[in-house]
Amino acid sequence: MKKARVLFVSQEITPYLDETPMGVIARQLPQGIQERGKEIRTFMPRYGCINERRNQLHEVIRLSGMNLIINDTDHPLIIKVASIQAARMQVYFIDNEEFFQRKFILTDKKGQYFNDNDERMIFFCRGVIETVKKLGWAPDIVHCHGWFTSLMPIYLKKAFRDNPLFADTRVVYSVYDEEFPDALQKNFSAKIPIDGIEKGDVEQVAKAPTFANLMKLAIDYSDAVIKGAPKINPEVEKYLKKTGKNVLEYKTAEKYIDAYSEFYDAVLAEEPSLVD
Repeated sequence: MKKARVLFVSQEITPYLDETPMGVIARQLPQGIQERGKEIRTFMPRYGCINERRNQLHEVIRLSGMNLIINDTDHPLIIKVASIQAARMQVYFIDNEEFFQRKFILTDKKGQYFNDNDERMIFFCRGVIETVKKLGWAPDIVHCHGWFTSLMPIYLKKAFRDNPLFADTRVVYSVYDEEFPDALQKNFSAKIPIDGIEKGDVEQVAKAPTFANLMKLAIDYSDAVIKGAPKINPEVEKYLKKTGKNVLEYKTAEKYIDAYSEFYDAVLAEEPSLVD
């Protein structure tokens, strides 16, 4: 029996960034899932504050070199990799000079969110998928962590659903409490579509690209949802209940790895959701 394959896509991972609840989960979970007999791959953005020398990042030339077009502009895709020796796992980093060379993560030194976070997110999500395609690695589960990964579900379920690598992929989305205060750029929804995604598919964020609406879009195109924090946005909580999606309630640090592994198995036992 072949090992189930789980692709982890995270906004942040400890120890590459300062420790947060999400970063710790994104670090410990892949290791725990690998130790429970599943095959894993892990991706995060290569923010400019990550010290490449200290963390021994190096470019993977065979995976780099593609250009992604966002809002009619070409953006070179650079792939880097590092190893967490204690966990016997690699982390792939999505990089681009324009989007990820600045020495901050999502906000500037004054705490203001970058105006181009919408395009940075689009680039990251599409970059992960294109890299997995180059790797030729078909994931059974894609588990997304953080709002920066919230376009992964729609891209996988609409734009890449006919690709053999992703035809049977189930998408699990973790909702956290890491809200951003203001809406993204007003024309955000116009930048999302690529072949397979129409204007009507992104209606959730067309009028107001707020955190809550972005979560609703991610939930709509996911097979199952995990609550990654004890309390999540009330509007998102209410919407999630209405969807009838398979939901795993928040689990404490002592219990979440086993609970997530069992949840993956339950999701894999179901038919993948199809979105018209």
